[in-house]
Amino acid sequence: MQEIADRVLRLIEASGLSRRAFGQRIGLDDSKLSKSLSGARRFSSLDLARIAELGEVTVDWLVTGEEPALAVAARTTTGEARTALNAARRFATMRGDLASLGYPQPWRPLAAGLPGVTSASSASYAEQGRLLAGDALIRVREAGHSVAEPDLPALTEDVFGADVAVITLDEGFDGLAVASAEARLIVLATSQVPWRQRYTLAHELGHLLFGDDQEVHLDKDVFDRAQAKDPGEARANGFAAAFLMPEATLRAAVGTVGLTEKPFAALACDLKVSPSALAIRLSGLRLIDSGTCDRFKAITGARAAALADRGDEYARWLAAATTIRPPGLLVRDAYAAYESGAATLRPYANLLGVNVDDLRRALESDEGVYDIP
Repeated sequence: MQEIADRVLRLIEASGLSRRAFGQRIGLDDSKLSKSLSGARRFSSLDLARIAELGEVTVDWLVTGEEPALAVAARTTTGEARTALNAARRFATMRGDLASLGYPQPWRPLAAGLPGVTSASSASYAEQGRLLAGDALIRVREAGHSVAEPDLPALTEDVFGADVAVITLDEGFDGLAVASAEARLIVLATSQVPWRQRYTLAHELGHLLFGDDQEVHLDKDVFDRAQAKDPGEARANGFAAAFLMPEATLRAAVGTVGLTEKPFAALACDLKVSPSALAIRLSGLRLIDSGTCDRFKAITGARAAALADRGDEYARWLAAATTIRPPGLLVRDAYAAYESGAATLRPYANLLGVNVDDLRRALESDEGVYDIP
């Protein structure tokens, strides 16, 4: 407890404020602040949240004195990864702070040891990914969901408990996955190619479920062929393909008569994947021949939507893929922490991208509320 007090004293000195002024900023009078600094009184969770906010540090640092490795990476990395890493650091820090305040992330990994995957030493990395996807699809069905649902970020949060954010990243950067003691997070780039964003999400989920690259895994281009040489990337790609395009679904769609162009286009729209990825997956399962694969691969997503008379649906999907989305579970927990008095309103406002004072006035006023007879 005294170590926390020592760190608070360092923040007071660095702030240039007197103890009284610092205490007033965090809502503590002279007596309470003095007792907390001497160890006679414990800092409450709300005290720590306010101190961290004023001192621009994390609650985790106040409690442990340790700074997450991700924070260091975000400061020292330059170039195309900086935007993604800064966003990941901000979200992961908030998640860690909420965990310390009693709001841990509801991360739900698959069975420990991944039966049939890690024990299958003879399986290729891609096959390991496909095996894990089978387990993940069972989890999705048991939760009452389908991978064909349009809101895959919400499904990922509900079924697996990982936070998913969509933000504007540097050109050519698809996303990243963060895995730490307190956070499981996927950050995706807004995209004008919606199926690419969806595939990236499944790819990053694969990394998290396999426990790849603890702390942070960056993906500049999930479709780079050079990635096939990396075991982790081959495994994540195998997972994404099998997760988004389940073998049973494809076999049922092909049936005994095969696929012509229009039913193929409709299947791509149903699964919300690119015609190229679908053709490759069907070919790998030997459900179509190489000539048909090449012909189907030439169909664009927009053309598939037109062939299937799903242009309106494609337009809505594209609009969603270009829309910024804060991490849903993080938003929920930040508000719950504020509502319970464990945290300030600022983290919630920051996630929503609104002014904290404006939000406070909106929450505390009756403006916009009408009596309906």
